[in-house]
Amino acid sequence: MQTLWFILIGFMLTMYVVLDGFDLGAGAIHPWAAKTDEERRLILQAIGPVWDGNEVWLIAAGGTMFFAFPVLYASSFSGFYLPLIIVLWLLMLRGISIELRSHIQNPVWVSFWDGVFFLGSALLAIFYGAALGNVVRGVPLNGNGTFFEALWTDFNPYSSNPGILDWYTILIGLLALAVLTAHGANYIAMKTEGVLNARSRRIARLAWLVTIVLGVLGTIATFSVQPAISASFGSRPWEIIFPVLALVGLIGMGYYNFRQQDLAAFFSSCIFIVGMLASAAISLYPNVLPAVNHANSLTIQNASGSLYGQTVGLVWWSIGIVLAIIYFVITYRLFWGKVHVADIEGY
Repeated sequence: MQTLWFILIGFMLTMYVVLDGFDLGAGAIHPWAAKTDEERRLILQAIGPVWDGNEVWLIAAGGTMFFAFPVLYASSFSGFYLPLIIVLWLLMLRGISIELRSHIQNPVWVSFWDGVFFLGSALLAIFYGAALGNVVRGVPLNGNGTFFEALWTDFNPYSSNPGILDWYTILIGLLALAVLTAHGANYIAMKTEGVLNARSRRIARLAWLVTIVLGVLGTIATFSVQPAISASFGSRPWEIIFPVLALVGLIGMGYYNFRQQDLAAFFSSCIFIVGMLASAAISLYPNVLPAVNHANSLTIQNASGSLYGQTVGLVWWSIGIVLAIIYFVITYRLFWGKVHVADIEGY
């Protein structure tokens, strides 16, 4: 049952990154892909019907963690208190910027909220990547399963008391920004036509190249910072399926971009993200929050809730997830296809 909940929470977090990732990427390319107010409004229209619904997966993952792995929930939310507050503010400001930019037709007002939208999207991508870097690297958990990390200390990931930001977590944050930029650019290219489509495709190609470079550096750094990952792949060779899946997605991103097949390029970036996150999760299993001192790591066993709670929760989770999937299928079917100038009322 504990392994099942590990998989289900991983599934929800992956769905969040795939779905909310493309609208974060759309925000990150917003100033560069769109040169006119009309083009900026087209980008907002492309994500407008779905961006807030995509965040349901993040909320659902947090709620599920609360009853499936309460020790993990308590430890991570208290230890990562400062970055969580920053992420919360970024989420709020980003959402507000989308809604408020069109309320007053003033160039200064519109430009200000466009800037907030861009910064909020880019910084969220970096912080999410840094969060993943912290989990992979390990945190300074004590014997009671608690910890606190300063925003930064000495920028040394090998330290016994690392900060949230060091050269490794910043590298993973920049990699996340590159990946989500390519993902968002593929999505905007898929949803638009003409000049905006061409610009988005070029940005996707550039971000793809940056992803390759940072991906290689990030992989080398990860094996150095967390040797347990290489040991995991050595003891469970079947895990190589997930890095291979990521590699297939990465190749597809470039291949279909050059062939101007935007839908296939977008789905390739989805596959790449799934492969990368699955590789990270399965290589850490059974740890859910590794510690700098490995003896203090939280695992699916010592962070787990009661079997009764997990069993009952599975029933209600199944009902909720079916309803959520139905909602998402209907929403994406309704708003599938290209966006046009006639659609941008309200943005």
